[in-house]
Amino acid sequence: MPRWPFIAFLTVALGALSGAAAYQHAPPRQHEGNGVWQEISWPFPRDGWPAGRAFRCRTAACGGEVELYVRPKMGFCKCDRGVADDNEVDRVADLDLMSQHFAPLAPGDVVHVADMPGRVRAYELRMPDGLQRTAIGLAVSRRCDLLVAVAHGRGDAPEVRRAALASLASREMTRWMMAAMEER
Repeated sequence: MPRWPFIAFLTVALGALSGAAAYQHAPPRQHEGNGVWQEISWPFPRDGWPAGRAFRCRTAACGGEVELYVRPKMGFCKCDRGVADDNEVDRVADLDLMSQHFAPLAPGDVVHVADMPGRVRAYELRMPDGLQRTAIGLAVSRRCDLLVAVAHGRGDAPEVRRAALASLASREMTRWMMAAMEER
């Protein structure tokens, strides 16, 4: 029996695995826009969803230091109504990855990100080290899939929200979000 098909298969498989590993461990990149967002490694342990993208901004343009985490959750949304209420944002927006202690500051608002409708809501977040942060949770949907984002920082809620939404509205992030939502 010829061994070359097996060798070809192994070569392709090893190439794909090394490419995936290189992507996962690639050095951080500068986020486009005004150059204030630095991509960082996904800091959370694995759960039922793939890791997303994480960014940090340490300039006055973001109101001090803000971190933003974004990832798709495929097949997690109610297909007929999308993200319909604040309770859904509370449940899906990954706030619990940072701390189990978060409380809404006010009712959320309707938002559109990359042509996907959803909701955004502000929270008070008590970090595991006891520090207080302002957090913004966001969930938008496309068909039966969700894209969630959470940002936290030391600034007030409108400042953190503005910084997060501006980052998500950039051309690079819009392209990435749309591509991530198309993958199945």
